[in-house]
Amino acid sequence: MEDLIQTLAKFGLYLDSYLTSLLADFLNQKKRIFIGYLAISAVMAVVFLCAWRGLGIRGAVGKVFDKKIFWSGSAKADYCIYAINRIISILISPYLIAQGVVTTFLFFQLSKQNVVGFLSLDHWPSILIITLYTLTYFFMDDLSKYFVHRCMHRWQFLWAFHKVHHSAETMTPITVYRVHPVESIIYGLRGSIVIGAVIGIFAYCFGIDNFSLATLLGVNLISFIFNVAGANLRHSHIEIAYWPWLEKIFISPAQHQLHHSIENKHFNKNYGAMLAVWDWLFGSLHFSETGEKLKFGLRPNEASATNIVQIYLRPFIDVYRLLKNSGKKLILLSNSLKFLARRVGED
Repeated sequence: MEDLIQTLAKFGLYLDSYLTSLLADFLNQKKRIFIGYLAISAVMAVVFLCAWRGLGIRGAVGKVFDKKIFWSGSAKADYCIYAINRIISILISPYLIAQGVVTTFLFFQLSKQNVVGFLSLDHWPSILIITLYTLTYFFMDDLSKYFVHRCMHRWQFLWAFHKVHHSAETMTPITVYRVHPVESIIYGLRGSIVIGAVIGIFAYCFGIDNFSLATLLGVNLISFIFNVAGANLRHSHIEIAYWPWLEKIFISPAQHQLHHSIENKHFNKNYGAMLAVWDWLFGSLHFSETGEKLKFGLRPNEASATNIVQIYLRPFIDVYRLLKNSGKKLILLSNSLKFLARRVGED
């Protein structure tokens, strides 16, 4: 009886943790889908549709909150994935590498080498240190996201998992959470390594307590600006474009929507998270195409937009097939090399 009570108590704690986590991002101003950012994005979309598309208020509101979008089969799958991934996150998060591990390792390695200790950087003005740290944090985070995202598209083993995100046929702000758990782990490791390294370097150069991010209302200033500027409209049906010169610097909502397009000419374009500079530098930039009706998703033989079981299991099946084919090619190559070796020996 006591065992049963303990089991029920543990289940209750897990259930409470899970239900809290479901609402957490909507109530956390550090998260993109914070209700305040969602509201601002909705207002921006309505203003855009009224001012630039000539719709009336009623028509604009109706388009922004289109039931066909938010209650489509693809959107419902997004909501299910969001809920399921929360359970998975609770289970696996204790086993992932934390930023603190990377930070501590790098800090002590630098301390042993005394790399820049002679510069006495801890005497720099605090405003300069905060600015430098905030910009370094931002650029390294965004650049690493760009390259991981690019690899997700270019490497078949990674694409097997990333295509879950691209299988969405309609997009809402929750589509940003339409991510396979394996991809989440990869991005989590990226963040731990890159941001952990940045923190470790700054801790060594300026002292553990002498640097911090520039914040507004307790939020990273750059992330706050990004979210207030309509980040949630990237995964939406409201195609807001920027001027061409600005789309070389920042990814517009329309550019990211184009990234989700099923058209061949849009494949492998606009990998950037916030900045378009990386796409511009590395040849993957594509300007927005306003007025063109985009179709989102993937071909049926690539991935399902609505079948939850397939969404979670098919990537593993695809990876197995890739490994199997790679094994066959290796065996064929090995046999070919053996054959050539025998011929050389006979000659």
